Amino acid sequence: MSTTRLVDDAVSELHERAKSDVDEGRLPSCQLAIALDDEIVDVRTYGDVPAGEATRYVIFSATKAIVAATVLQLLSEGTLRLTDRVADHIDAFSTNGKEQVTVEQLLTYTSGFAKAPLGPPAWWSHDSRLEAMSKWRLTGDPGAYDYHITSAHWVLAELIEAVDGLDYRDAVRKRLAEPLGLKALRLGVPADEQGDIARPVLVGEPATAEEFAAVGLDGVDPGEATDENLAAFARDDLIELGVPGGGAVSDAADLARLYQALLNNPRRLWDPDVLEDATSNVRITDVDMIRGVPANRTVAFMVAGTDGMSGGRGMGHGAGSRTFGHDGVGGQLAFADPDTGLSFAYLTNGMERNVLSQQRRARGIASRANKCATPYS
Repeated sequence: MSTTRLVDDAVSELHERAKSDVDEGRLPSCQLAIALDDEIVDVRTYGDVPAGEATRYVIFSATKAIVAATVLQLLSEGTLRLTDRVADHIDAFSTNGKEQVTVEQLLTYTSGFAKAPLGPPAWWSHDSRLEAMSKWRLTGDPGAYDYHITSAHWVLAELIEAVDGLDYRDAVRKRLAEPLGLKALRLGVPADEQGDIARPVLVGEPATAEEFAAVGLDGVDPGEATDENLAAFARDDLIELGVPGGGAVSDAADLARLYQALLNNPRRLWDPDVLEDATSNVRITDVDMIRGVPANRTVAFMVAGTDGMSGGRGMGHGAGSRTFGHDGVGGQLAFADPDTGLSFAYLTNGMERNVLSQQRRARGIASRANKCATPYS
């Protein structure tokens, strides 16, 4: 029997906060879900959506945890090791100084090619992706942290294919979605199956210099996450491609269910030691220059920690120190707290141009979610 209960007043406050963004015109829609004991205990959708509670959203960098969870299965099976050189599995990595890059460095954003380019037309096929990777050069020292917006996960996708023999999108479906009954979660969705997806739209205006100055910043470098690139995920072809660093789709309920599985491992998809390491062993504490806080990264997730900066890691204030998860640009949230057993997901198709406003909203939503479960007294 669960030792945790849902706090109804806190859930109501969470709903009111989420709904207000839609009611007041700041976002076109949003969706949230809370799970406990491997069950969805609350789900709500607000706004103009194509399929009600079954509406799916592009989850952007929350995708990274899905790809990592697939890699964790290969680590669990022993067909891949963290110490393996990528070049041992992918010949394209035996060039231009990349020979010693390891699987662990890919997973922890320490592989030295944070800005390696891979876009159209090269990203449309397996062969052209490998050809592009063979030309990549290191732009930093392997071992030094630098958040890879998409490059590392393109390599992880090819690594999955090399080791598992499956297209990376099929591997996510067969290894995660199908065993866990996640019917909405997909990486790569054919165009004729996209009718239930709330397409990303840009909203609001960029933060002003005065707004940045008020929080001690000159501005934020979005890297690849420009307004133009984010808006492109409304296109059928990009959703069908399934960019492994940011292109998965899901509803909030399936994302919360996935994090329940990562908490409880009910189907034993992962070796317990591998999963424990991935959800708790912080390997990287360097400051993430995009977030402005220490990264607190494992090989798959960020961990809330005890430094009071969990809000900058997409888990809000008041998160248990062992809470782990991975958020996404635009305010997508996904995390689980081992202390309460709660998992939570929040998704929106409103890509707010004001990054400071988006960050405040994410903190407010996540902080309220953290109050929604408490141990029985």
